[in-house]
Amino acid sequence: MGTALVYHEDMTAARLLWDDPECEIECPERLTTALERLQQRGLEQRCLRLAAREASEAELGLVHSPEYVALLQGTQALGTGELQTLSGQYDAVYFHPSTFHCARLAAGAALQLVDAVLAGAVRNGLALVRPPGHHSQRAAANGFCVFNNVAIAAKHAQRQHGLHRILIVDWDVHHGQGIQYIFEDDPSVLYFSWHRYEHGRFWPYLRESDADAVGQGPGLGFTVNLPWNQVGMGNADYVAAFLHVLLPVAFEFNPELVLVSAGFDSAIGDPEGQMQATPECFAHLTQLLQMLAGGRVCAVLEGGYHLESLSQSVCMMVQALLGDPAPPLSGPMVPHASALESIESVRVAQAPHWMSLQQQGVAPVLSPSPRSPEGRPSPLLLPGGPEFKAAATQDVAALSSLLDQLRLNPTPPVRTAVALTAPDAALALPSDVLCEEGSAPQEETQAWARPHEALAQDRALTALGKVLYLLDRILDGQVSSGIAVTPASAAAATLDVAIRCGLSHGAQRLLCLAVGQLDRPPDLTDDGRNLWLNIGGKEAAALSMFHVSVPLPGTTGGFLSCVLALVLPLAYSFQPDLVLVALGPAHGLRDPQAALLAALLRGPAGGRVLVLVDEESTPQLAVVLARVLHGEAAPSLGPFSMASPEEVQALMQLRGQLEPRWKMLQVATEAGGPGSG
Repeated sequence: MGTALVYHEDMTAARLLWDDPECEIECPERLTTALERLQQRGLEQRCLRLAAREASEAELGLVHSPEYVALLQGTQALGTGELQTLSGQYDAVYFHPSTFHCARLAAGAALQLVDAVLAGAVRNGLALVRPPGHHSQRAAANGFCVFNNVAIAAKHAQRQHGLHRILIVDWDVHHGQGIQYIFEDDPSVLYFSWHRYEHGRFWPYLRESDADAVGQGPGLGFTVNLPWNQVGMGNADYVAAFLHVLLPVAFEFNPELVLVSAGFDSAIGDPEGQMQATPECFAHLTQLLQMLAGGRVCAVLEGGYHLESLSQSVCMMVQALLGDPAPPLSGPMVPHASALESIESVRVAQAPHWMSLQQQGVAPVLSPSPRSPEGRPSPLLLPGGPEFKAAATQDVAALSSLLDQLRLNPTPPVRTAVALTAPDAALALPSDVLCEEGSAPQEETQAWARPHEALAQDRALTALGKVLYLLDRILDGQVSSGIAVTPASAAAATLDVAIRCGLSHGAQRLLCLAVGQLDRPPDLTDDGRNLWLNIGGKEAAALSMFHVSVPLPGTTGGFLSCVLALVLPLAYSFQPDLVLVALGPAHGLRDPQAALLAALLRGPAGGRVLVLVDEESTPQLAVVLARVLHGEAAPSLGPFSMASPEEVQALMQLRGQLEPRWKMLQVATEAGGPGSG
């Protein structure tokens, strides 16, 4: 089970044949540059390469009218003047004699990818295509888009594979109104789009791009629009949107397939979006989506017009699809006030339709879903204008600096290593997970163990030596993540040593997530270098901004809220360079819950996670953890169940106490103030 890369060089054939500043940014180099960068980074070679096929007329007819398909077929015989005249009838579109062939290949590539994933030939993949598709409508090209590639793929998955729940995530900087129109009354497709909106003053200038457009009829609540009303949105804003809007709803929806309209004009440096999200952010977003649908994620390229930013962002996405750890996010993780206003408006608009938002205390407001007349022809940002040129150059230096940082932090040669006490458990591990036999020097191990009576026994001392060895391998960059089994009687003492050793051996900020009957070491100080979070405490309490305890929720909804609305926002705010997860005695987590926690915590620390597992846990737990730390999908949590009132109250109480310090917890601007950012 690997990652597919679907491509065909014929998709570079279509190009602009006349002078049109509006359309010249959609060029063949978008594909060739991205593919070259994938090859240079050795990523293409790790994928299963599939040559795109043309979509049939019947497949195009899943979304588009026969008359529209026939019209486009006729463009193959038109001259340049006729093509220019026809193009002028649409908004921000150009046709070329090869457009019909290219567009059929783009749609066919998306179909091929879906077929490969749903047949089990690959786990996930990317269709590297042009022209893009998410603006295209039943009988109209729009915004560089000819056929609606992702919508056709979704319809195909429904008809040919019998799927009943498909999630479409559109992170292009423009609203994919074409996808919205096609599925707005369909409750089997959940469509999420964030987009530059600026209160309706940005293309495509549609009223139905706003947050209160939530679908029609039986599809109410299955359209989720998150409008960005300012430029400059960055990593913190994008991650906050996922944690506080998309993921709660998506886990409740429980999709069988995730389709991504992967537009990278929402990345730093792109003149269309003028946003600040760095390429590695898209690795984090991809990694978060892989928690859904058993990891069945099919990404299809949409926009992206800054060639360097586009190609680097594509590489980051493919790395995540391959299971590589995402590099740590750069910059302060503090959402902008405007982003928080948008997030709040979406949560309020969607709360009537989703228990996952209601249980977080969102007060629902029912409002009619708006629909404006057909969009008027409106110009995109003109490449020849001063605004475009300024936007195209302002972030180049920042992007170059970021890329230099990424080169200084290469992926560790070993993704996951385990130190097991039961040798037969290794038989179920992926073949490239390292079964670690090494141990720290005996003198060093004894020195760390000396203050703890529980570590005096040989078994505990041997286990501690393996933990210290794995920890050093993670901190020196030889191993990304690890799992070690510890005796139940020595769990607390082993964790105490691991924290101290990590902080003394190079970790600048260490997040410790302790699950079960584990108390914080009494002499740990709140010096800003360690954050202790205990799941399974007797009551919800923030003893300090760096010492947090919450009871283990007993419902699926309560557990997901705890993870998405507390654990991950804290982790992303703290920005640790090492995460310790300790599953202590009677930790109470089911294997899928433990796996989801470990998988999600790969993100904040750039993959540097060490999990300590109590040996009394199920033998299968270490194997499941190794698989998710290695990049495989976490097992399903099962049916969604509403959080209890006690779980809701405990979570809201903690968030209120912690928000002043940890800004990623915020879902609204601060009352009476300008917000954060």
